[in-house]
Amino acid sequence: MKKALKTMGMIFLVILSLIVLLFIKAALTPAIPKNYTETVKTGGEIEKRYLRNGSYSVGYYEQKNEEDFKKYEIWYPDTLKDTKSPFPLIVVLNGTGVKASKYKEQFRHFASWGFVVIGTEEEESWDAVAADKSLAFIISQNENQDSIFYQKIDVDNIGAVGHSQGGAGVFNAVTEMEHSFLYKTAVSVSPTHEEQAVSLGWHYDLAEISVPVFMAAGSKGDFEMKLVIPDGAMKSMYDKIASPKVMARKRDLEHGEMLYSADGYITAWFMWQLQGDEAAAKAFTGDDAEILGNELYREQQIDLG
Repeated sequence: MKKALKTMGMIFLVILSLIVLLFIKAALTPAIPKNYTETVKTGGEIEKRYLRNGSYSVGYYEQKNEEDFKKYEIWYPDTLKDTKSPFPLIVVLNGTGVKASKYKEQFRHFASWGFVVIGTEEEESWDAVAADKSLAFIISQNENQDSIFYQKIDVDNIGAVGHSQGGAGVFNAVTEMEHSFLYKTAVSVSPTHEEQAVSLGWHYDLAEISVPVFMAAGSKGDFEMKLVIPDGAMKSMYDKIASPKVMARKRDLEHGEMLYSADGYITAWFMWQLQGDEAAAKAFTGDDAEILGNELYREQQIDLG
Protein backbone atom coordinates (compact mmCIF):
# COMPACT_ATOMS: atom_id res chain seq x y z
CA MET A 1 0.00 0.00 0.00
CA LYS A 2 2.79 2.41 0.98
CA LYS A 3 4.65 1.53 -2.22
CA ALA A 4 1.52 2.23 -4.28
CA LEU A 5 0.99 5.57 -2.56
CA LYS A 6 4.65 6.46 -3.09
CA THR A 7 4.33 5.61 -6.79
CA MET A 8 1.16 7.66 -7.11
CA GLY A 9 2.88 10.54 -5.34
CA MET A 10 5.79 10.41 -7.75
CA ILE A 11 3.44 10.36 -10.73
CA PHE A 12 1.58 13.36 -9.31
CA LEU A 13 4.85 15.27 -8.87
CA VAL A 14 5.90 14.46 -12.43
CA ILE A 15 2.56 15.65 -13.79
CA LEU A 16 2.71 18.78 -11.63
CA SER A 17 6.25 19.49 -12.84
CA LEU A 18 5.17 19.11 -16.46
CA ILE A 19 2.28 21.52 -15.91
CA VAL A 20 4.62 24.05 -14.31
CA LEU A 21 7.06 23.69 -17.22
CA LEU A 22 4.24 24.22 -19.70
CA PHE A 23 3.19 27.40 -17.90
CA ILE A 24 6.79 28.62 -17.87
CA LYS A 25 7.13 27.87 -21.58
CA ALA A 26 3.87 29.68 -22.32
CA ALA A 27 5.03 32.68 -20.30
CA LEU A 28 8.30 32.85 -22.19
CA THR A 29 6.98 32.13 -25.68
CA PRO A 30 6.45 35.29 -27.75
CA ALA A 31 2.83 36.04 -28.59
CA ILE A 32 3.72 37.03 -32.14
CA PRO A 33 6.14 35.72 -34.79
CA LYS A 34 9.47 37.51 -34.64
CA ASN A 35 9.36 38.17 -38.39
CA TYR A 36 5.67 39.07 -38.63
CA THR A 37 6.41 42.34 -40.44
CA GLU A 38 7.77 40.23 -43.31
CA THR A 39 5.22 37.41 -43.33
CA VAL A 40 1.77 38.89 -42.66
CA LYS A 41 -0.28 39.01 -45.86
CA THR A 42 -1.31 42.47 -47.07
CA GLY A 43 -3.76 43.56 -49.72
CA GLY A 44 -2.73 47.12 -50.51
CA GLU A 45 0.42 49.16 -51.05
CA ILE A 46 -0.19 51.40 -48.05
CA GLU A 47 -0.86 48.44 -45.77
CA LYS A 48 2.29 46.77 -47.11
CA ARG A 49 4.44 49.86 -46.66
CA TYR A 50 3.48 50.49 -43.05
CA LEU A 51 3.65 46.85 -42.04
CA ARG A 52 7.37 46.95 -42.79
CA ASN A 53 9.66 48.35 -40.14
CA GLY A 54 10.36 52.05 -40.37
CA SER A 55 13.70 53.79 -40.77
CA TYR A 56 14.56 54.36 -37.10
CA SER A 57 16.83 52.08 -35.12
CA VAL A 58 15.22 51.36 -31.76
CA GLY A 59 16.37 51.78 -28.18
CA TYR A 60 14.85 50.31 -25.02
CA TYR A 61 14.45 51.54 -21.45
CA GLU A 62 12.68 50.05 -18.47
CA GLN A 63 12.01 51.07 -14.91
CA LYS A 64 10.66 48.78 -12.22
CA ASN A 65 7.85 49.87 -9.94
CA GLU A 66 5.92 48.53 -6.97
CA GLU A 67 2.69 48.11 -8.92
CA ASP A 68 1.13 44.82 -9.99
CA PHE A 69 2.30 45.51 -13.53
CA LYS A 70 5.93 45.38 -12.30
CA LYS A 71 7.68 47.80 -14.65
CA TYR A 72 7.40 50.39 -17.36
CA GLU A 73 8.82 49.13 -20.66
CA ILE A 74 9.61 51.78 -23.24
CA TRP A 75 10.78 51.43 -26.83
CA TYR A 76 11.88 54.57 -28.64
CA PRO A 77 13.65 55.84 -31.78
CA ASP A 78 17.33 55.71 -30.93
CA THR A 79 17.94 59.16 -32.38
CA LEU A 80 15.86 60.50 -29.48
CA LYS A 81 19.11 60.78 -27.52
CA ASP A 82 20.60 63.21 -30.01
CA THR A 83 17.66 65.32 -31.13
CA LYS A 84 15.76 68.19 -29.60
CA SER A 85 12.55 67.30 -31.43
CA PRO A 86 9.86 65.46 -29.44
CA PHE A 87 8.29 62.20 -30.64
CA PRO A 88 4.61 61.17 -30.50
CA LEU A 89 3.66 58.58 -27.91
CA ILE A 90 1.72 55.31 -28.11
CA VAL A 91 0.40 53.73 -24.90
CA VAL A 92 -0.23 49.98 -25.24
CA LEU A 93 -2.83 48.01 -23.26
CA ASN A 94 -2.18 44.26 -23.07
CA GLY A 95 -4.57 41.48 -23.89
CA THR A 96 -5.35 38.88 -21.21
CA GLY A 97 -2.11 37.16 -20.19
CA VAL A 98 -0.14 38.82 -22.99
CA LYS A 99 2.39 41.05 -21.23
CA ALA A 100 4.50 43.58 -23.09
CA SER A 101 7.50 41.27 -22.76
CA LYS A 102 5.66 38.69 -24.90
CA TYR A 103 5.26 40.89 -27.96
CA LYS A 104 8.34 43.07 -28.03
CA GLU A 105 8.53 42.96 -31.82
CA GLN A 106 5.33 44.96 -32.12
CA PHE A 107 6.65 47.65 -29.80
CA ARG A 108 9.86 47.77 -31.81
CA HIS A 109 7.82 48.04 -35.00
CA PHE A 110 5.92 51.11 -33.80
CA ALA A 111 9.12 52.69 -32.46
CA SER A 112 10.85 52.17 -35.80
CA TRP A 113 8.29 54.56 -37.30
CA GLY A 114 9.20 57.37 -34.92
CA PHE A 115 7.04 56.72 -31.87
CA VAL A 116 7.89 56.37 -28.22
CA VAL A 117 5.93 53.29 -27.12
CA ILE A 118 5.21 52.37 -23.51
CA GLY A 119 3.84 49.11 -22.09
CA THR A 120 3.84 47.07 -18.89
CA GLU A 121 3.49 43.53 -17.56
CA GLU A 122 -0.20 44.22 -16.83
CA GLU A 123 -2.52 41.21 -17.06
CA GLU A 124 -5.82 42.94 -16.22
CA SER A 125 -5.90 45.95 -18.52
CA TRP A 126 -9.62 46.52 -19.02
CA ASP A 127 -9.80 49.32 -16.44
CA ALA A 128 -6.85 51.20 -18.01
CA VAL A 129 -5.29 51.89 -14.61
CA ALA A 130 -1.84 50.67 -15.65
CA ALA A 131 -2.14 52.59 -18.92
CA ASP A 132 -2.99 55.78 -17.06
CA LYS A 133 -0.08 55.33 -14.68
CA SER A 134 2.19 54.62 -17.64
CA LEU A 135 1.06 57.83 -19.28
CA ALA A 136 1.60 59.78 -16.06
CA PHE A 137 5.06 58.23 -15.70
CA ILE A 138 6.28 59.10 -19.19
CA ILE A 139 4.88 62.64 -18.88
CA SER A 140 6.82 63.02 -15.62
CA GLN A 141 9.93 61.82 -17.43
CA ASN A 142 9.28 64.39 -20.12
CA GLU A 143 9.59 67.04 -17.39
CA ASN A 144 12.58 65.48 -15.61
CA GLN A 145 15.89 67.02 -16.68
CA ASP A 146 17.74 63.85 -15.64
CA SER A 147 15.66 61.58 -17.86
CA ILE A 148 16.55 60.52 -21.40
CA PHE A 149 12.93 61.41 -22.23
CA TYR A 150 13.26 65.02 -21.05
CA GLN A 151 11.29 67.16 -23.50
CA LYS A 152 11.27 64.24 -25.96
CA ILE A 153 7.54 63.42 -25.73
CA ASP A 154 5.14 65.27 -28.01
CA VAL A 155 2.32 65.69 -25.49
CA ASP A 156 -0.03 66.96 -28.20
CA ASN A 157 0.20 63.67 -30.10
CA ILE A 158 -0.58 60.69 -27.89
CA GLY A 159 -2.47 57.55 -28.90
CA ALA A 160 -3.64 54.33 -27.27
CA VAL A 161 -3.84 50.83 -28.73
CA GLY A 162 -4.94 47.53 -27.22
CA HIS A 163 -6.00 44.02 -28.23
CA SER A 164 -8.78 41.88 -26.74
CA GLN A 165 -9.16 42.85 -23.06
CA GLY A 166 -6.76 45.66 -23.92
CA GLY A 167 -9.07 46.66 -26.75
CA ALA A 168 -11.80 47.19 -24.17
CA GLY A 169 -9.29 48.95 -21.94
CA VAL A 170 -8.56 51.45 -24.69
CA PHE A 171 -12.13 52.74 -24.42
CA ASN A 172 -11.63 53.43 -20.71
CA ALA A 173 -8.17 54.89 -21.26
CA VAL A 174 -9.55 57.64 -23.49
CA THR A 175 -12.71 58.35 -21.46
CA GLU A 176 -12.56 57.49 -17.76
CA MET A 177 -9.01 58.05 -16.53
CA GLU A 178 -7.32 61.06 -14.98
CA HIS A 179 -5.20 61.64 -18.08
CA SER A 180 -7.82 60.74 -20.70
CA PHE A 181 -7.78 64.30 -22.00
CA LEU A 182 -4.22 63.81 -23.28
CA TYR A 183 -5.18 61.23 -25.91
CA LYS A 184 -5.59 62.37 -29.47
CA THR A 185 -6.62 59.03 -31.01
CA ALA A 186 -7.15 55.34 -30.28
CA VAL A 187 -7.01 51.91 -31.92
CA SER A 188 -9.03 49.02 -30.51
CA VAL A 189 -8.28 45.56 -31.90
CA SER A 190 -10.74 42.70 -31.31
CA PRO A 191 -12.18 44.39 -28.21
CA THR A 192 -14.32 42.34 -25.88
CA HIS A 193 -17.86 43.26 -26.93
CA GLU A 194 -20.17 45.15 -24.58
CA GLU A 195 -22.41 42.31 -23.37
CA GLN A 196 -19.46 40.03 -22.71
CA ALA A 197 -17.55 42.88 -21.06
CA VAL A 198 -20.44 43.55 -18.68
CA SER A 199 -20.61 39.88 -17.73
CA LEU A 200 -16.90 40.02 -16.85
CA GLY A 201 -17.20 43.31 -14.98
CA TRP A 202 -15.24 45.17 -17.67
CA HIS A 203 -17.46 48.19 -18.08
CA TYR A 204 -16.86 50.93 -20.66
CA ASP A 205 -18.99 53.64 -22.29
CA LEU A 206 -18.55 54.05 -26.03
CA ALA A 207 -20.76 57.14 -26.09
CA GLU A 208 -18.12 59.01 -24.08
CA ILE A 209 -15.41 58.63 -26.72
CA SER A 210 -14.41 61.96 -28.28
CA VAL A 211 -11.24 61.06 -30.22
CA PRO A 212 -10.91 59.38 -33.63
CA VAL A 213 -11.04 55.58 -33.34
CA PHE A 214 -9.91 52.77 -35.62
CA MET A 215 -11.56 49.47 -34.67
CA ALA A 216 -10.34 46.23 -36.24
CA ALA A 217 -11.14 42.55 -35.68
CA GLY A 218 -10.68 39.13 -37.21
CA SER A 219 -13.34 37.04 -38.90
CA LYS A 220 -12.46 33.43 -38.15
CA GLY A 221 -13.00 31.03 -35.26
CA ASP A 222 -15.68 30.71 -32.61
CA PHE A 223 -13.58 32.52 -30.01
CA GLU A 224 -13.33 35.68 -32.11
CA MET A 225 -16.69 35.52 -33.88
CA LYS A 226 -18.96 34.19 -31.13
CA LEU A 227 -17.33 35.05 -27.83
CA VAL A 228 -15.17 38.15 -28.23
CA ILE A 229 -16.70 40.30 -30.96
CA PRO A 230 -19.50 38.88 -33.12
CA ASP A 231 -20.46 40.70 -36.31
CA GLY A 232 -23.60 42.33 -34.96
CA ALA A 233 -21.89 43.33 -31.74
CA MET A 234 -19.04 45.04 -33.56
CA LYS A 235 -21.41 47.09 -35.72
CA SER A 236 -23.49 48.04 -32.68
CA MET A 237 -20.36 49.20 -30.85
CA TYR A 238 -19.19 51.16 -33.87
CA ASP A 239 -22.54 52.93 -34.18
CA LYS A 240 -22.36 54.15 -30.56
CA ILE A 241 -19.08 55.98 -31.18
CA ALA A 242 -19.86 59.58 -32.11
CA SER A 243 -16.32 60.68 -32.94
CA PRO A 244 -14.57 60.10 -36.32
CA LYS A 245 -14.15 56.37 -36.81
CA VAL A 246 -13.13 53.51 -39.08
CA MET A 247 -14.06 49.84 -38.80
CA ALA A 248 -12.86 46.71 -40.61
CA ARG A 249 -12.49 42.96 -40.16
CA LYS A 250 -9.51 41.16 -41.65
CA ARG A 251 -10.55 37.96 -43.37
CA ASP A 252 -9.63 34.46 -42.23
CA LEU A 253 -7.80 35.53 -39.08
CA GLU A 254 -8.45 34.24 -35.58
CA HIS A 255 -8.40 36.21 -32.36
CA GLY A 256 -4.74 35.74 -31.46
CA GLU A 257 -3.57 36.52 -34.98
CA MET A 258 -5.25 39.91 -34.83
CA LEU A 259 -2.77 41.01 -32.17
CA TYR A 260 -0.34 41.79 -34.99
CA SER A 261 -1.95 41.11 -38.38
CA ALA A 262 -3.56 44.53 -38.82
CA ASP A 263 -0.36 46.41 -37.98
CA GLY A 264 0.01 47.81 -41.48
CA TYR A 265 -3.14 49.85 -41.10
CA ILE A 266 -2.68 50.45 -37.36
CA THR A 267 0.72 52.00 -38.04
CA ALA A 268 -0.71 53.99 -40.94
CA TRP A 269 -3.49 55.25 -38.65
CA PHE A 270 -1.03 56.47 -36.04
CA MET A 271 1.24 57.96 -38.69
CA TRP A 272 -1.72 59.96 -39.99
CA GLN A 273 -3.27 60.88 -36.67
CA LEU A 274 -0.08 61.58 -34.69
CA GLN A 275 2.48 62.53 -37.34
CA GLY A 276 0.31 64.11 -40.02
CA ASP A 277 1.48 61.66 -42.68
CA GLU A 278 -0.72 62.34 -45.72
CA ALA A 279 0.45 59.20 -47.54
CA ALA A 280 -0.77 57.11 -44.60
CA ALA A 281 -4.03 59.06 -44.50
CA LYS A 282 -4.94 57.76 -47.96
CA ALA A 283 -5.61 54.37 -46.40
CA PHE A 284 -8.68 55.88 -44.74
CA THR A 285 -9.64 59.08 -46.57
CA GLY A 286 -11.36 59.85 -49.84
CA ASP A 287 -13.67 57.80 -52.03
CA ASP A 288 -10.76 55.55 -52.97
CA ALA A 289 -9.50 54.96 -49.42
CA GLU A 290 -7.33 51.88 -49.72
CA ILE A 291 -8.89 49.95 -46.85
CA LEU A 292 -12.31 50.11 -48.57
CA GLY A 293 -11.03 48.24 -51.61
CA ASN A 294 -8.70 45.87 -49.79
CA GLU A 295 -10.00 42.36 -50.48
CA LEU A 296 -8.33 40.99 -47.36
CA TYR A 297 -10.86 42.95 -45.29
CA ARG A 298 -14.64 42.98 -45.02
CA GLU A 299 -17.30 45.10 -43.30
CA GLN A 300 -15.19 48.20 -43.90
CA GLN A 301 -16.89 51.40 -42.82
CA ILE A 302 -15.53 54.94 -42.61
CA ASP A 303 -17.24 57.88 -40.88
CA LEU A 304 -14.73 60.69 -40.45
CA GLY A 305 -17.24 63.53 -40.25
